[in-house]
Amino acid sequence: MALRFVQVNFKARDDAALGRFWAEALGWGLSSEGPGVTNLEPQGFAWPDPAGFYIDFVTVPDPETVKYRAHLELATTSAAHHVELVARLKDLGATPADVGQDDVPWTVLADPEGNVFRVLEPREIYRDTGAIAAVVIDCADPRALARFWGEAVDLTLHEVTDDHAMLRSAEGVGPYLELRRTSDVTTVRNRVHLDLLPYPIDDKDAEVARLRTLGATNADVGQGKVSWTVLADPEGNDFCVLGKG
Repeated sequence: MALRFVQVNFKARDDAALGRFWAEALGWGLSSEGPGVTNLEPQGFAWPDPAGFYIDFVTVPDPETVKYRAHLELATTSAAHHVELVARLKDLGATPADVGQDDVPWTVLADPEGNVFRVLEPREIYRDTGAIAAVVIDCADPRALARFWGEAVDLTLHEVTDDHAMLRSAEGVGPYLELRRTSDVTTVRNRVHLDLLPYPIDDKDAEVARLRTLGATNADVGQGKVSWTVLADPEGNDFCVLGKG
């Protein structure tokens, strides 16, 4: 399969400021490919190393301030690490967030622009994911959506129930993609979305055509004329297939 899940993309009011927060939060490197775009890379990787996982922050006018379908979950290695990381994130500008979580072992925070994320308690399954344990997407039908993503990208299905599905790179590297059933799936444009990269990159058009046969549809998020293609999965989550700049 020629498509890889390589990064998440955040729409931001201030890409540089939000990028600095997350670079310090994750201990990642910071760069910029141009005005209005901030790129994060884990230490030891350089785009587009397929074993790496990356984050882009892109400034857009008035990004939405609603509950989004996608969020990040951060890994910790011990109870002490969990406490230390939460304290450090708050020092960097994160704030506690209430999403109705009640009494849970993880901590819910929001970054300086209000993007909610979780700092997880230590879990064996995430011991080798790096700083990001998972990218989580809310959905109505995890089983059906897992079938789409499992066929669309080089992801291996590790677990699936009526309530959630867990997929990860076939090479066993990077974060998990987790699909979680929710009764409150929003219909607004996502502020956080997935970016896919063809290998080789010249295969983009063929991969886009293949995705459409699997159930992906064209999506217009105001992108204009760009080198990438914007699609939506069967539940309407938009994502991008990257191409040559």
